[in-house]
Amino acid sequence: MEHSPEHLPTTEAAVTALRALAARHGREIKVIHDIGADRTSRRSAAGVGVTTDPDGSLPHEAHVEFGGLPRVSVRLYPEDDALITVEGVECPDIARDDVPAFLRSVFGGLAHVRARRFPPGHRLVVPLPGDRAHHEHIPAFLLGPWLSRRIR
Repeated sequence: MEHSPEHLPTTEAAVTALRALAARHGREIKVIHDIGADRTSRRSAAGVGVTTDPDGSLPHEAHVEFGGLPRVSVRLYPEDDALITVEGVECPDIARDDVPAFLRSVFGGLAHVRARRFPPGHRLVVPLPGDRAHHEHIPAFLLGPWLSRRIR
């Protein structure tokens, strides 16, 4: 893969990178921001009753949806990771810095499905920089047309 991981120190930096990626791939993008301890979905970085992060900033989470096929959404968490969903397949614990590379692989046609005959099963394989790949099990009921066309 030609891109090295970019450093995205904040949720806003990641959203800016995803907007650029959407424009490069001709996709619509919808972003919803959740800012503040009372608005974010998880708060493992702060204690109970704490409203700011250790650096004094408010926790910031964003949910990003891309138009077109495959259906892709990204939830960026304040803890420097993300949950990416591709055609219903959830890929948790993606490092925030890896999110653009992950999406370039999906939108660029490098992501594929690996099938296994015995025991039967399917895995979504998304290549990442540095000869790494993210592997995610695909439940049989989620193996729709877009994923089926990528079986190897």
